[in-house]
Amino acid sequence: HLKAKSVHIAGSKGKGSVAAMVASALTASGYTTGLFTSPHLHTFNERIRVNGELISEAELASLVERLKPEVEAVNGQATYGRLTTFELMTALGFAYFELKGVDFQVIEVGLGGRLDATNVVQPEVCIITSISFDHTEVLGNTLAEIAAEKAGIIKSGCVVVASLQRDEAARVIKDTCLNRGVRLVRVGSDVTWQSLGFDSSQQSLRLTGRLASYELSIPLLGQPQLDNAATAVAALEVLAEKGFHISGDSITKGLAQVSWPGRLQVLSRRPLLVVDGAHNPDSARKLKQSLEQYFDFDRAILIIGVSSDKDIAGIVSELVPLFDKVIVTRSIHPRAMATAPIVAEFSRHGVEAQETDDISTALPLALTLAGEKDLICVTGSLFVVAGAIEQAGKLCLTM
Repeated sequence: HLKAKSVHIAGSKGKGSVAAMVASALTASGYTTGLFTSPHLHTFNERIRVNGELISEAELASLVERLKPEVEAVNGQATYGRLTTFELMTALGFAYFELKGVDFQVIEVGLGGRLDATNVVQPEVCIITSISFDHTEVLGNTLAEIAAEKAGIIKSGCVVVASLQRDEAARVIKDTCLNRGVRLVRVGSDVTWQSLGFDSSQQSLRLTGRLASYELSIPLLGQPQLDNAATAVAALEVLAEKGFHISGDSITKGLAQVSWPGRLQVLSRRPLLVVDGAHNPDSARKLKQSLEQYFDFDRAILIIGVSSDKDIAGIVSELVPLFDKVIVTRSIHPRAMATAPIVAEFSRHGVEAQETDDISTALPLALTLAGEKDLICVTGSLFVVAGAIEQAGKLCLTM
């Protein structure tokens, strides 16, 4: 895990998108680049990629066999319990990147940062994306506590890039950088951007970095993705300052080619079907704003399912004003919240939601309710979003 140059990314929202953008630009710059992210949408293989290519089933199986004795040895003498699935996947990722001889590994934190399994790298640049309330039972009940856990990835020798943050989180990041003697680059002050417009499949921005200015096009919609693009470019400029060969053309090409499904992704046009993995109140609010800003529609139908540890009251209160009809469902994930408490929460807002057992029932129901100019939005969890993408494929929905 120390052989390749590392980019380490923590945050509540946007870290996967930023990771994908950075990795795409590094690949476009000619570097063999590993990308480790979580969770996956459809298969475990998505978590481990090199130059955009997923690890194959055969390679994954071979690595599992290779690491099995070490895993059993660790489990046999474990003081803090057996290795988790995420810890095993992290080890597999590092082993695969070593096998492939990557130049860079772009590593997304699983949860928090300070105690995360990925926090063993010595990064060239640490990125902290937008911080909001999530996983409070583990990370803390205030933004300062959560930010302190995220800032736990900051190490001497790196440069820190921080996305736009609320004041409470920004202070913690700034103080951590001062205490550890590292430089901080802030999106919003050191790096700025302005939107140049959008269409149904991409958006453009003019970005003023510390080294240059760029006109960029990204195939990802929503204002948060503009912040994410600025964060990615800020990190890439840090690497360029450190002597890595990353040109403006490579940055432009890399961001134009980035792929990151499940984030304000359009699956069909008539009716408009949009999926997004928003799973906390802050991301739900941004989703509502993006739907209103980026799309034209008559009525809006919501399909929602969430994981059991999420703030359903906060999520519902943000989404309720936009939607005319609500269908509550659940994913096949073991941590999926039952539908009854979600229905009850909508009821408190005077909304009578319909219940379905799974997304394969919910999506066809929504399609029967929607007119050609209506919007269907699937959200609440990436697991529900993954189910919707698969179901849309089976229903042969088209753009």
